[in-house]
Amino acid sequence: MHDGAVVPVPAGASSSSRPPPDRAGVGLKSEHYRTILETRPELGWFEVHPENYMLEGGPPLRYLEAVRADYPLSLHGVGMSLGSCEPPPRDHLDRLKKLVDRFEPFVVSEHLSWSRLGDRFLADLLPVPMTREALDVMADNVARAQDHLRRRLLIENPSTYLRFDREEIPEPEFLTELTRRTGCGLLLDVNNLFVCASNHAFDPCAWLDAFALDAVEEIHLAGHAVDDAHGHPIRVDDHGSAVIEEVWTLYREVVGRRGAVPTLIERDANLPPFEALLAEAHLADRVAGEALGAGGGARAGARAESGVG
Repeated sequence: MHDGAVVPVPAGASSSSRPPPDRAGVGLKSEHYRTILETRPELGWFEVHPENYMLEGGPPLRYLEAVRADYPLSLHGVGMSLGSCEPPPRDHLDRLKKLVDRFEPFVVSEHLSWSRLGDRFLADLLPVPMTREALDVMADNVARAQDHLRRRLLIENPSTYLRFDREEIPEPEFLTELTRRTGCGLLLDVNNLFVCASNHAFDPCAWLDAFALDAVEEIHLAGHAVDDAHGHPIRVDDHGSAVIEEVWTLYREVVGRRGAVPTLIERDANLPPFEALLAEAHLADRVAGEALGAGGGARAGARAESGVG
């Protein structure tokens, strides 16, 4: 088990492939390939799920190479299943390493989740129990993946809808300890934090107080849906709409505390024209600039807008 000192791993790509910290990016979708290559939009960077490009050849890789020639790239994985009891599959890590070596992403990230049991794979990112045993497993698998890739991973905080009966470690402390054991960084999904704070009635600012913000190297912003669960509203992280004002308020709080880091506008459903995503990315640039200028004065607003605390 990797439960002692930090394991040194290379941080990432060269500085020339990194976007400015105060520039936002968007997820690269096949529907937008031609628009992007024809217009070369003013944008900080793009992010892709590497599982969509684990191919020997073909148009997706050619389009990705063309986009990478002009923009920094981030790889955001969904297939390592780092919370599973078994180590990440070696063949998956081999294919991921080929992409990392080929495209030199400025960060490689994954989720605090599991989706695999033996040879069975589930099409979802399932929650990891906040226990010491689960922390040991997660730390071991993150360290294995980093050793294989020779890159530091960023681990993303999840969106959750139920709580486990037995939770030994609060989530922000779980993630903070994971960074201490493995040397990994963190990806803070602000929409996930807002969704969880609303669903579980906790104060997102108090959560941030216990979280290793200095380890955050990327931020995600997205929209979510509101469903009904037996007469109670539940927020569902579906990446199917624009970022709402309450999430922008919490983002201001995060940037005021952490400073600027590359921020992604995520959209995976109800995909709008590329121009709408570009406008949201430019809005993220402006909001971050305002938060930095205000010196993090959004704390009270973030607490009030979340509806809890």
